[in-house]
Amino acid sequence: MASDACARIPPVSSDYTPKGTYETIAGLKTYVVGPSSPQKAVIDIYDVFGLAPQTLQGADRLSASLNALVIVPDFFEGVYVQPDWLPPDTDEKKAAFAKFQGEQAAIPKNVDRLIEVRKAAGEKWPSVGDRWGVFGLCWGGKVAVLACGKDNEGAGRVFKVSGQAHPARLAAEDAEALTAPHICLASPGEPADVVAQYKQILAKPGKIGVVETYETMFHGWMGARANLTDEKNRSEYERGYNQVAEFFAKYL
Repeated sequence: MASDACARIPPVSSDYTPKGTYETIAGLKTYVVGPSSPQKAVIDIYDVFGLAPQTLQGADRLSASLNALVIVPDFFEGVYVQPDWLPPDTDEKKAAFAKFQGEQAAIPKNVDRLIEVRKAAGEKWPSVGDRWGVFGLCWGGKVAVLACGKDNEGAGRVFKVSGQAHPARLAAEDAEALTAPHICLASPGEPADVVAQYKQILAKPGKIGVVETYETMFHGWMGARANLTDEKNRSEYERGYNQVAEFFAKYL
């Protein structure tokens, strides 16, 4: 399930050599970067464009900033939104996008898969203990926030901190249900009224959260759409990942 903005604009291209390697976790090809005996870890969930260089560079930055293991599972198993589907202005493109949303990007299925990855990764890296966080871009942010609701507890399951950037399908009830500290970095491409509701909810007693809108950015500035040859985008991309890392460091 992508946001409306995801259905309009294709990602930019970017040259980057990722620092990690690939392993199979819970049956999924997974990008892995960080120390071999980590003390903290983050599951980083990509946007609908999959394992893009900008997304993997962001994972590398989180890993370096936190001295943490960061893993990026390939939930879509190599089937991503294609740039030539966008904008979906023909019946053929609309059908392709709808099929993807109903199959590869089905939200409930992927929340379950995230929980499976969390369990398997916890067993693979026992040194992390319960110090796991989850962070998602666009579509991935919806999966992340839903995994941190009322069932976010127990060994091999709990996430101690969560976050999302340029999130898709924002809903106030998701913020209400959160049981982990949460950071939400928005752009003007998301509904301002719901972003404001998120901010109000996460400011309530018993909640811990940060909500900020990057007013000069666009939906996707920290993911596959990031144009890292543009000085302003690069600066705000770096600031965003630094802000996420600083927030996660407090709770992992």
